[in-house]
Amino acid sequence: MGLEEKIPDSIILTTLDKVVNWSRKRSMWPFSFGLACCAIEMMSTFMAKYDMSRYGMEVFRPSPRQADLMIIAGRVSMKMAPVIRTLYEQMPNPKWVIAMGACASCGGVFNNYAVLQGVDRIIPVDIYIPGCPPRPEQLIHAILELHKKVEKESLKQPREHWGRTA
Repeated sequence: MGLEEKIPDSIILTTLDKVVNWSRKRSMWPFSFGLACCAIEMMSTFMAKYDMSRYGMEVFRPSPRQADLMIIAGRVSMKMAPVIRTLYEQMPNPKWVIAMGACASCGGVFNNYAVLQGVDRIIPVDIYIPGCPPRPEQLIHAILELHKKVEKESLKQPREHWGRTA
């Protein structure tokens, strides 16, 4: 005879952290930033074959102000780095970033002055996806890993702020 038997059927016991993280994980709105060949794989992940709507991701958001997940797919040129930083700063909190592919993660085969050697030099990255280009299954796996990370977050201890201070 436990506590469950004394509680009416219409009452659910949980914590606020679990409810908020449950809703965040099931309603992520991605903002795509496809810069090269990885973008084709990213777009194919959101087609009917893989059905990302089962994870609460219906469509890519057209504006960073409507998104909480930025997926950077492909190589980032030095000219594009300030644009990515600005778009990241426009996203509402909480926000997450996935670096898709070798170029976004570490510069890939482009070891020169014109390509940023990893997007984590300008914005914080939560999940890295290796490969050139990575398969759609890898992006799905990364999103599921991000869901696990979101489930563990707490409202009492907000995410660490990274980068410049205003």
